[in-house]
Amino acid sequence: MGKLLCDSATVTDTLPPQTPPLLTWRDPPSTITPITTATTTTSVDFPSTSWEEVTGLEDQQRRNLSRLQAKGVLWKHPEDKTLPPVVFRLSHGGDVDSDGNCLFSAVEKAAIWGLREGECGGAKELRRRTVKRFEEDFGSAENEEREKVEIVIKNLYTPDLQTGWGIHIVQELKLLALKSDRQILDDAILELLNLGMLRETAAESIYKERCIAVDDGPSWAKYMSISGSPDDEYDIISLQYTEEGLLTVDENREGRAAAFGDDIAIECLATEFKREIFVVQAHGSDAMVDEDNCVFFLPHRPRGEITEPPLFLFMKGTSWCGAGADHYEPLIAHPSSPVSQEKVGFVL
Repeated sequence: MGKLLCDSATVTDTLPPQTPPLLTWRDPPSTITPITTATTTTSVDFPSTSWEEVTGLEDQQRRNLSRLQAKGVLWKHPEDKTLPPVVFRLSHGGDVDSDGNCLFSAVEKAAIWGLREGECGGAKELRRRTVKRFEEDFGSAENEEREKVEIVIKNLYTPDLQTGWGIHIVQELKLLALKSDRQILDDAILELLNLGMLRETAAESIYKERCIAVDDGPSWAKYMSISGSPDDEYDIISLQYTEEGLLTVDENREGRAAAFGDDIAIECLATEFKREIFVVQAHGSDAMVDEDNCVFFLPHRPRGEITEPPLFLFMKGTSWCGAGADHYEPLIAHPSSPVSQEKVGFVL
């Protein structure tokens, strides 16, 4: 799981030395017309969307993202320095639903241009593969590595409500309720209501006592499996707190809430695809950063070798809180003719 499970030095030192093959795009979907570039064996005729057409962005964001699309980003293989760098021009890949499955929908849309048709299998299949990859990597990790991952999980989904208020005024606890237990939980809450307890206080008490906290590897796997569909085994319960105490209880009675993808999930996907995944953030004028430095590329490295070109995602509306509840959208990486490092918009 990349940097969350072990650092890149550990991966390099423990794996047997291997020489990755020359990075090439695989055969494109049959419905797309192939083209040939100077840096790739096979590529595709990519769609191109102007950043002026993307909603919800400030002028500062549009200017910088348009610059990236025009000038490109230069990517160098992080391990094999003998491979030539590649320039990618990044365009918006279209909207995806803001339903909690956006990470997996965005990855599917961004990756389809470099993978064989049907290789992703859809957003739900990508979620399943993510959880399976996590379970395999987590199960084979040393105790110290597992402990590091579980610290991250606790900080995301079961934060210490005595600390951390300097980060945000609201903190959230995630709990898992078996769908088959919802009537039992409702009956227990009703008993407390009959004793004179307030509804939200009663719900908080029962859910914290009888539901599963997302605070370790196995509970994260259960949580990340939830897509908001009727066949999910669990429902997500969210408890929100301010420094003064309980704020709201989201009981998710219709069971439509899905687990938003987080950094752990992205690194699992990076391992599945044997490629780096870069999350691109472009901050607006309210982020207290100057315009020349408002774009960030957050790298997620796979465990093991990198044999494929990178994949890019756009994080829209960064909230800095909410346990991974940011919205991801796909970026389409157009491979282009090589140019000098000084002429590109960003060097990775």
